[in-house]
Amino acid sequence: MTTSGAGRPRHLAGPAPASAAPDLSGAALRRLTRAAAHSGAALIAEAAELTDGWAVLVDPVTGAVHSTPHAAGPEGERAAAHPGAHPHLTIHQVNDAAGSVLVLGPRRTPAAQAGLVARATADLLRVRSRRADEVRDAEQRLHSAVLRLLLHGHHHLAADVLGGGAATHATVHRLAGRAAHTAYQALWRAAQPGVSLGGTRVLLCLDGAELVVVALHGAHDDQHSVLSLVARVADRHQLAGGAADPAPLDMFATAWAEAGTARNGAAVGCLTSATGLGAHGLPRVVPADRLAAWAAAVLQPLDREQRRTLEAWLRSGSALAAAHALDVAEGTVRTRLRAIRTLLDADLDDPTAQAQLLLALRAPAAAVTTGPPPSAARPARVSPHQPLPTALLTPEQAHRWASALLGPLDTRLRITLRCWLAHRGRTAPAAAALGLHRTTLTTWLAECGRLLALDLSSATTRTELRLAVETVATPDDVPTALPRRGGRTYRGPRP
Repeated sequence: MTTSGAGRPRHLAGPAPASAAPDLSGAALRRLTRAAAHSGAALIAEAAELTDGWAVLVDPVTGAVHSTPHAAGPEGERAAAHPGAHPHLTIHQVNDAAGSVLVLGPRRTPAAQAGLVARATADLLRVRSRRADEVRDAEQRLHSAVLRLLLHGHHHLAADVLGGGAATHATVHRLAGRAAHTAYQALWRAAQPGVSLGGTRVLLCLDGAELVVVALHGAHDDQHSVLSLVARVADRHQLAGGAADPAPLDMFATAWAEAGTARNGAAVGCLTSATGLGAHGLPRVVPADRLAAWAAAVLQPLDREQRRTLEAWLRSGSALAAAHALDVAEGTVRTRLRAIRTLLDADLDDPTAQAQLLLALRAPAAAVTTGPPPSAARPARVSPHQPLPTALLTPEQAHRWASALLGPLDTRLRITLRCWLAHRGRTAPAAAALGLHRTTLTTWLAECGRLLALDLSSATTRTELRLAVETVATPDDVPTALPRRGGRTYRGPRP
């Protein structure tokens, strides 16, 4: 562990006098300066390369802000918290407003040289921090303006304001709590200047008691850095947070609503996903190459515009909402849907067919393909009679998956959920079909969501649940099988 600075703690040395050690070579200093001009992440990466090891910048509140490689983050956090237990590392106090700590893990670089790199890196980090303070007000206004543009469907204008870039998707996080302002300051220090984390453009906004974090990225960029940072902030500041699945920029309003719904149902200190089934999600259960090949075959007849229209309609639930998201007339959406129906030879009104199509659109191949695949690839059809195609899972695998997912539900709730999903999540017709009062149905659906730990308001969650309930459905899983005492009153099983 390097030491510098007379009278200072050995494990958190500040800038040393110029005579305490030889200067860093001009070439190394130029490399660090160029990296600092690019971003904080680039500076940390350059420090790791110059010491032939790893480097982590640790914020005492948010944890590892930048780390190279990413896997070094946890070790850097432990070293910053307990420096005396890591004498083999170079640990340096940055002395910025956040109280950040720089941790280097040199391999073959001498300790003295690693100490020089650490001091130069810390100096550059302080310069970046002061620069961020100078431009903070302007940057915050810019973030708020871009967020409003996205919410009103002007994603092309929002991209122009940000200077272009390759961002095609957004991941929305919405958090609320009494410490939202403090969390906002902590996140701002972590993401600024450069407004990026791990190569992802990040927007930070504070709207009253709500903290908004929007990651702008490509279709398949890794969002682990942003997600882990936001989750740590939610935990440390006791905020209730909701996160939507990545969505195309023209579906930003839908992702915004999904994140808000998830936040409303989240526990304090937790970041809850609005969509997806976690470990039970089909994208995790089905091998990626198999899912990609099936999705490409299903969507082969559609061009990019038709795929975007289909996704907007499936995720929003109506032609009117899809028209708003796509910035076209409602009649245009309906015309495109009629063409899609013909091209796919599918019943778009069938809930199972809709679930299969949305699953295909969420697969990687569906997102990156810009036109029909080569004619040699044979298109596949969606089929309401086979919830999970054998191209994805064998019947035995599909049944195991669905049984594990729906295991917490008894027969009453499984029948209720199946009927509700068959009516595309509409309460009134489902209640009529079940012979229940709408309040009773709403109560039972809330029980389903609690037992499954899922947000049933999410279109993508309902997609996979529909496939699951149809996979394990028996002839007895029908509304008439609910035991009754009479009229519209349900009688549960006797103890």
